[in-house]
Amino acid sequence: MSQALHFVLALIVIAVLALIVSKDRKSIRYRYIVQLLVFELLLAWFFLHSNSGLYVVERFSNFFTALLKFAAEGTNFVFGGMSDKGMAFFFLNVLCPIVFISALIGVLQHFKILPLVIKIIGTLLSKINGMGKLESFNAVSSLILGQSENFIAYKDILGKMSERRLYTMAATAMSTVSMSIVGAYMKMLEPKYVVAALVLNMFSTFIVLSIINPYQEQQEEELSLKNTHEGQSFFEMLGEYILAGFKVAMIVAAMLIGFIALISAINALFTAIFGISFQNILGYLFYPLAWIIGVPAHESLRVGSIMATKLMSNEFVAMFDLTKMAGQLSPRSAGILSVFLVSFANFSSIGIISGAIKGLNEKQGNIVSRFGLKLIYGSTLVSLLSAAFAGAVL
Repeated sequence: MSQALHFVLALIVIAVLALIVSKDRKSIRYRYIVQLLVFELLLAWFFLHSNSGLYVVERFSNFFTALLKFAAEGTNFVFGGMSDKGMAFFFLNVLCPIVFISALIGVLQHFKILPLVIKIIGTLLSKINGMGKLESFNAVSSLILGQSENFIAYKDILGKMSERRLYTMAATAMSTVSMSIVGAYMKMLEPKYVVAALVLNMFSTFIVLSIINPYQEQQEEELSLKNTHEGQSFFEMLGEYILAGFKVAMIVAAMLIGFIALISAINALFTAIFGISFQNILGYLFYPLAWIIGVPAHESLRVGSIMATKLMSNEFVAMFDLTKMAGQLSPRSAGILSVFLVSFANFSSIGIISGAIKGLNEKQGNIVSRFGLKLIYGSTLVSLLSAAFAGAVL
């Protein structure tokens, strides 16, 4: 089957899978979906055939690497250089920087810079995707801040969000990755695939959510990040955001411990009863999906297995498996799989996102936990769609 036919088949299958769980099929605005498909196809070609996009993202990556170095200064002071010794890597290098990023968000909010940026970027993207300004900017802020830190930027309006808007915001955060760890990805995958995935995931999210969770901005209460700290001094505001960041980090840590332990137990149970882990079963389920998005049939089972690994554990574990198997896959298959892996779409992310929101607004965090499986479903379709676009141009 030709690449063009594979791509059309992939679009049809992904669209059908999205329509199955759509909340309101009558509200789907197909003009915007077609517009986004054309735009994303052009972006896929540009980022997979040009060094310009790579240059831009590398500059952003270097900027956020510098920010994390500042965060590490505070972490090392408190924990006596444990981070430099490679101890408690995830807690010290991933969770602790949330406190610094939260403080930075507070400063940008206090000086009314963040609301202005949201208005400008949100307005531009909403012209393309037909979504609200807040939802549009959220796609960018998730990419920059990360899926847990991102919601701190919206902590003052989280309680006012409807369930539909909350799903869109959470699904967007799960479908992208944080710019702060792009450098780590580039050490495990070809940088051009990481760059392509960053941009493709953003637009794939708009397409998938336009089908699964369609609504117009007019249907939702207009929300804006107006400064709610007018009566506070700078240091009062700063203390509030620092404590909010610490609370988010601790809750995310607790949720991750529970989710990862539970997934490990499920794998062990399936192995003991059926002689095959739940993760391997999912590998067979991903086998046809891998072929549909353009992976050659004789490589689809191997690729499907790594896709399942990402879903059950996280993208780092799956990327490590890819590096071990890279010589056994064609460059085309490796490229398609690489794009699929660059997202936070996995079971542990349910814990991260619901924990982050729960730390800011317990009621809304509980709502996110209730539609956790639908979040995984939607964000996995986003990864499949981005990988299909990669397969169309590779």
